[in-house]
Amino acid sequence: MAQAARALWPGGRALAWRLGGSPASRLPVQSRAGFAGAAGGPGPAALARKGSRRLLGTAALALGGAVGLYYTARWHLRAQDLRAERSATQLSLSDRLQLTLYQYKTCPFCSKVRAFLDFHALPYQVVEVNPVRRAEIKFSSYRKVPILLAQEGESLQQLNDSSVIISALKTYLVSGQPLEVIITYYPSMKAVNDQGKEVTEFCNKYWLMLDEKEAQRMYGGKEARTEEMKWRQWADDWLVHLISPNVYRTPTEALASFDYIVREGKFGAVEGAVAKYLGAAAMFLISKRLKSRHHLQDDVREDLYEAADKWVAAVGKDRPFMGGQQPNLADLAVYGVLRVMEGLEAFDDLMRHTRIQPWYLRVEKAIAEAPQ
Repeated sequence: MAQAARALWPGGRALAWRLGGSPASRLPVQSRAGFAGAAGGPGPAALARKGSRRLLGTAALALGGAVGLYYTARWHLRAQDLRAERSATQLSLSDRLQLTLYQYKTCPFCSKVRAFLDFHALPYQVVEVNPVRRAEIKFSSYRKVPILLAQEGESLQQLNDSSVIISALKTYLVSGQPLEVIITYYPSMKAVNDQGKEVTEFCNKYWLMLDEKEAQRMYGGKEARTEEMKWRQWADDWLVHLISPNVYRTPTEALASFDYIVREGKFGAVEGAVAKYLGAAAMFLISKRLKSRHHLQDDVREDLYEAADKWVAAVGKDRPFMGGQQPNLADLAVYGVLRVMEGLEAFDDLMRHTRIQPWYLRVEKAIAEAPQ
């Protein structure tokens, strides 16, 4: 039970936030040195200078307002064009692709894939996998989730690993290459991890297989492409490993987590009762080992807070998303990982004690407004 539970991270959508308003503007105060003339009032020359300054100020204000309106209108038109282009592309592709996602709803890797599919408006069916028996994926020698089956005409392809799924589908959307060709760019290989256990790794999984023109059109430069790959890998190699120690930090939090897992997952009546109590106890103990393995602080919340603020700093203040005006694959990966904690104490604390909430809500809104 504990082994099956390791991949399950609870989530919910029970929170609502209120963003604070912008600070009030301050009016400039004119210096007394700006007034000239006799004690009885300003002379004709002073009045002329004053009127000239007012006229110039009014003209400058009008010009600035016109320029601002122009750029605002241009930005909105460009955003509409991008949405229309993406909508037309997705519509044609949705006729060619039939997708089935095998998942655990509360798994962060599965949540990453759903965030990607939803943002790109790709329709898909979901098969919830029983985490104990896993009978739903008995057709596959690869025994982890997510697994995505993609039907393209007469060709049926199986895609494994969340990052491979995302990279392969994004390559497909941008380049239009056949999916059966694209998946050959991401071969699997056996490796031994730090614990001496044999695992399956995938080559090139953060790399989109695009030609030079396609890459330039998508990224605009090598720096943006490198940045996206770096933070996608960070989400897999670091951020994901902060979830379990935080949602199972205390016995109370562990029980609340498994209560959600049982409600949202695919368990039988007896399995659910066993999972809720024995699974919570087991994962509370396992989370302590995970804390030691990943060299986390005594209070694992601090690691979570530091990771969130590090991400926010990387996005910066001058762009709403790491991808600029729209979320890129790194934005969707980080959002997908964090989303599985929604409704839990760890998520509440994360929103309250870090600067990540405004970015998180922007990604949530971008996904909700994706053309369907």
